Amino acid sequence: MSALSRVVRSGVGRRRVQTFVIGLTAMVAVAASVLGGSLLVVSGAPFDDAFARQHGAHLSVEFDAARTDAGRVEETGRADGVAAVAGPFRTVSASPRIRGGRAVWPMTVVGRGDPDGPVDDLTLSAGRWAARPGEIVLNADASLFPDLGLELAFPGLPGDPVLTVVGAARSVTGSADAWVTPAQAAALTTPGRPGGHQMLYRFTAADTAAQVAAGREAVTAGGRAVTATRSWLTVRASAERDTALYVPFLLAFGVLGLVMSVLIVGNVVAGAVGAGLPRIGVLKAVGFTPAQVVRAYVGQALVPAAAGTVLGLLAAHLLAVPVMSETEDVYGTTSLAVAPWVDASVVAGVLGLVAVTAWASAWRAGRLRTADAIALGRGARTDRGRWAARLAGRLPLSRPLALGLTRPFARPARALATGTAILFGATAVTFTVGMGASLGEVMKARAHDAADVTVAAPLPEPGPDGPGSGTRPEPDAAAVAAAIEAQPGTRAYYTTATARATVSGAAGTTTVVAFTGDASWGGYAMVSGRWIAEPGEAAVPTPFLTATGTHLGDAVALGGLGGLGGTGEAVTVRIVGEVLDPRNDGMQVFTDAATLAPAHPDLTDTTQHIAVTSGTSAAGYADALNTSLAPLGVTARAGGTEGGSDVVATLNALSALLTLMLVAVAALGVLNAVVLDTRERVRELGVHKALGMTPRQMIAMVVTSVVLTGLAGGVLGVLLGVALHGRVVPAMGRGAGLELPDSVLAVYPADRLSLLALGGLLIAVLGALLPAGRAAAARTATALRTE
Repeated sequence: MSALSRVVRSGVGRRRVQTFVIGLTAMVAVAASVLGGSLLVVSGAPFDDAFARQHGAHLSVEFDAARTDAGRVEETGRADGVAAVAGPFRTVSASPRIRGGRAVWPMTVVGRGDPDGPVDDLTLSAGRWAARPGEIVLNADASLFPDLGLELAFPGLPGDPVLTVVGAARSVTGSADAWVTPAQAAALTTPGRPGGHQMLYRFTAADTAAQVAAGREAVTAGGRAVTATRSWLTVRASAERDTALYVPFLLAFGVLGLVMSVLIVGNVVAGAVGAGLPRIGVLKAVGFTPAQVVRAYVGQALVPAAAGTVLGLLAAHLLAVPVMSETEDVYGTTSLAVAPWVDASVVAGVLGLVAVTAWASAWRAGRLRTADAIALGRGARTDRGRWAARLAGRLPLSRPLALGLTRPFARPARALATGTAILFGATAVTFTVGMGASLGEVMKARAHDAADVTVAAPLPEPGPDGPGSGTRPEPDAAAVAAAIEAQPGTRAYYTTATARATVSGAAGTTTVVAFTGDASWGGYAMVSGRWIAEPGEAAVPTPFLTATGTHLGDAVALGGLGGLGGTGEAVTVRIVGEVLDPRNDGMQVFTDAATLAPAHPDLTDTTQHIAVTSGTSAAGYADALNTSLAPLGVTARAGGTEGGSDVVATLNALSALLTLMLVAVAALGVLNAVVLDTRERVRELGVHKALGMTPRQMIAMVVTSVVLTGLAGGVLGVLLGVALHGRVVPAMGRGAGLELPDSVLAVYPADRLSLLALGGLLIAVLGALLPAGRAAAARTATALRTE
């Protein structure tokens, strides 16, 4: 072992506290950075791979067949900027029923003769393609399980056809719920319901929203009866939604960890150089060159940083398992994993920062002359901060407290570095508390739990025991409403009923929630616009507007309402409000029950939401109401109907873990600074003891030395944490396809900010307690003999 290696090994073993602080800091920085960077890289990997392999459509457009013909639609494929095109394909919204059984949700059926093509090349996952009329291929991602041989009846369409499921396919752009032969699609239309023509385009440039918009303008110019358009960027954003939610806050923690790494390492190495000047002089006296001295201190920082880096990589890979499991999709790709180059980049970046920071802090040691190093090491400077000591002496404080308050001015650089570490610890706490509160507000908006009592009927679910199976009697909604009105303590109530509909431009079905009564008090958080006030109006979540390309004031046709008891007539609603609701991927429409009456007069699956009068116990009200509801087959319970969210639970757990690690780093940074300070002042502390300072007074003096630093770091940390929350949480919302209202962001009342501001003081006190106790326990004679 070389002499330099022995010096590095000795320094690492001797400075255990500093070694642990550097290792933990590096671990936090690496874990958060690797996890955030990996999610950013792989968030779109399954979709991007499948999109390239299947020649996904950059834009899908549906034209109204009643106002244009296939020939004119086909001409749009020759517009400028179009690289490839598929179509036109005949489309129809239909509500099938399993032959001899239950009804299923409405679906968009497209007539297509071949799964292959220049655009939207479909992948068969089971069976074969429809080759003749009477056959149908289901989307593998549709709500109806594609059981081969299943027979679907289409009552109300010409000839009441029965189609047999012969295959299952997947479209990377979600172009349809099912496919039939072109002849079969034509047979499913009627003069009164002619359906539409679907065109699928790939453009020469479609990497940005502006480029897709330019392509849309080119193919839809002239007003060719366009009823809906859908960009591939919208589909991609939906596929990335889960991981995009995690990325902003993980990157924020990664940046905090990296900054704290620089501060802590710089403070530790600078402190080690200042405390080890005699040792530096001895090393130079025995032949160490300035470069070797600098390398020795850099090595003492890199060894624990490398160990922390290894642990950080392990932690990141373990944390990636639950997070990435939320993002895996069935696109024919393998499970997601952390990219090796992300590991390599983060490791190189963190260790590089540590090396550069340590080198900058140790440069002073290399420049010192041997004699100066030995001479300077005999004692610390005591002349700095005298003005602060004179000022503190005039305050009505005990001598130990006054001495403690003036200590930061004797070591301003160290106090600044320590205060900055506390600042970032307080920032992490403030941000985490705010993010948890914001996620709680989102969950409240998701649950709509403003009701004190609910009488819930199960939502219709396709399956053996679903609607139409005859296994579950429907409750009498009128009788339930009468019981609620008759129950003492009822202040207000409204009813919700659920149906499914198809919307032009969006594959799959959209949940339609119909209200009877005033639901404005029901906990629906409005992002913009207003709540529905009359039939024909609708409020929708942000993802619905994004997926359909609509805005407030636009009209939307809800088709396919013939399923599950409807007549099949399309209903048009006007969007008047944007509501916060992440359920069902945001594909929901909230409207008045009277709006759906022409197409769906028999909405039987209803839930009653009740507000009780002031002073009425919700639990007692529910118990009393259940006496009346027992013969009706429904049950009232206190509270809302929604549960928690796995994504929110994972976010809260990750943020809490990373915050605890950053707070621990900040506290250990304080501990390191106080340890260095007490070691430098060992003779001074011995003099204080000799003059009569008690152990309690000694502890008070040492702890007080970090009070001003802790308070300043805490106050500034709260301000930075609030600012970070104001940037990261909206970015998380946008990653999930949501715009967040003010109620979700305004989560810092004055009393909470005051408590959070004291968090920096708490971190400082916790970090100073151990070295303060050791200083108090030191023997006076031993301290006075120390040079």
